[in-house]
Amino acid sequence: MNLGNRLFQARKKAGLSQEMVAEKQGVNRQTISKWETDETVPDIYQAKKLTKLYKLSLDELIEFDVDLKEIEDIIKNTKEDVEDKINWTSAWSKKYPVLASYPQKVNITKYAKEIRKMLDSLSGDYGYNKLDSMLVLKDILYHEWKDKK
Repeated sequence: MNLGNRLFQARKKAGLSQEMVAEKQGVNRQTISKWETDETVPDIYQAKKLTKLYKLSLDELIEFDVDLKEIEDIIKNTKEDVEDKINWTSAWSKKYPVLASYPQKVNITKYAKEIRKMLDSLSGDYGYNKLDSMLVLKDILYHEWKDKK
């Protein structure tokens, strides 16, 4: 969903017309229409006013859903030699700081032994190579976490 569609959906959910929003925002109805059709975007001041009007956080209002096809294309077109140069822990730790700090706190050896057993089991039981075993285990772990949230 793009920003314009989010604005449209938020306005409808709030039960407001474009005219009503325009009046409360101090703009004309055409401006609201342009925001909702992605012709233009509200400035930060207007966006903050919209959050109050629609009873949403700024993150909820402006969060863009990245097109899944775009993500799939990026993944498909990333070469292995480029992937190998990326420090994924460092990249993800900017969003999830625990990834930078856990090595000083967690007994990694203890967990690594258990993970190695599971990786070897996947490889032996199903004939997966090392990469496929890791991807399967990672996916299982993700689904277990997501289901227990």
